[in-house]
Amino acid sequence: MKTVAFHNLGCKVNTYEMDVMQQKFEERGYKIVPFSTKADIYVVNTCTVTNIADRKSRQMLHKAKKENPDSVVVATGCYVQTDAQNAEKDEAIDIIIGNNNKTKVVDIVEEHIAANKKKTAILSDIDKNPEYEACSLRYSTERTRVDIKIQDGCNQFCSYCLIPMARGRVRSRKKEEIFEEINNLANQGYKEVVITGIHLSSYGLDFYPDEKGKVTSYNSAAGSGEYTNKDLLEVIDRVSEIEGIKRIRLGSLEPRIITREFLERISKNGKICPHFHLSLQSGCDETLKRMNRQYTTEEFYEKTCLIREYFDKPAITTDIITGFPGENPEEFEETYDFVKKICFYETHIFKYSRRKGTTADKMPGQNTDAVKSARSDRLIELSKNNSYNFRKEKIGKVLEILTEEEKEIDGISYLLGHTKDYCPAIIEKAGHEVNTLLSGQAVKIRDDGLLLLSESSK
Repeated sequence: MKTVAFHNLGCKVNTYEMDVMQQKFEERGYKIVPFSTKADIYVVNTCTVTNIADRKSRQMLHKAKKENPDSVVVATGCYVQTDAQNAEKDEAIDIIIGNNNKTKVVDIVEEHIAANKKKTAILSDIDKNPEYEACSLRYSTERTRVDIKIQDGCNQFCSYCLIPMARGRVRSRKKEEIFEEINNLANQGYKEVVITGIHLSSYGLDFYPDEKGKVTSYNSAAGSGEYTNKDLLEVIDRVSEIEGIKRIRLGSLEPRIITREFLERISKNGKICPHFHLSLQSGCDETLKRMNRQYTTEEFYEKTCLIREYFDKPAITTDIITGFPGENPEEFEETYDFVKKICFYETHIFKYSRRKGTTADKMPGQNTDAVKSARSDRLIELSKNNSYNFRKEKIGKVLEILTEEEKEIDGISYLLGHTKDYCPAIIEKAGHEVNTLLSGQAVKIRDDGLLLLSESSK
């Protein structure tokens, strides 16, 4: 029996696709082993969102070949899709597979081995093959929560981003296929789903091409105002009707999709987690224009207020890029003050990464690494304080967690899980099992950031 090891980098869509690839190998009789052990085949699902992601992808590919020089090392995902030329020169890589061909991974590997090839590259044009193979995910590498990809591709072309080149244009999965998949996973015992995509707010746009067959962009659909995505709402409603699914989380959303109609619908849905990720990127209007983000800080602020009108103290999270070309000290201070004003639960900070092939790569005013790091450090400190204060407000309240794993601390067995608004918490095991909904009163925030729930309130 041949052994296969997997390593995943990047987003929730990549996590979903890795689960699909792993499932494909198991269906053919391969044995899955940890990535840190010797294997016959290594599959690295790469990411290219930043230069650091590229470097980590290369490092993991080289680590695999070093672990077993006789193995077949497979590089797939966004890094090899956008930088195939360098990937083909890399002697650590035996097989290169583009994003549209991940579901064919086993066939490609077996054909490569049978032909005794030195190198195999399968990289179809990301936009010439818009239909990806339907694959029903039967299980996930996670035990309680599962990511469900309902959409791929992006039509937005933010000036700093390579993802449209890596993922192609918007393609949406058929609704019945999504419901069947989640229903099967619910029957396997999964209680929480994360509905995700490369640009989730664009779900369904490709269902309505114009007379020339062109798919509109999300920005065209939104125009200069709001856009209620009724196809996405239908997916959410239908998923919530599936027996066994107790929680639904939503992936990253565009501010303009947050309308009263949208919030009216989902706020009445008891399974929706009050945890919203709105990707900001900058709190300065001038910087947002250069980024081609298509909204203003005023619009963004209004949307956060709207969410808080419909949900009581929801967790609102975001992404920020520091040191974008042309971002001067005054613009950064605007961003810092805006992040402080919104008071996000979590803020994911990224130092601007220059990417060849993007508009931002040619912009003047490129900031130094030292400037990016200094600004990043300030925002990280602010984010830590905001996150702590958000969790501090939970003290004394009865919270529900979905237990995900057992954790031993100071000789005591605890179950670790997350609240609906994604605060990590622990509760004494006391005979309970993983993948169980448990409630307890939050008594303190531990030094490791975990909320401790009292045993007496379970």
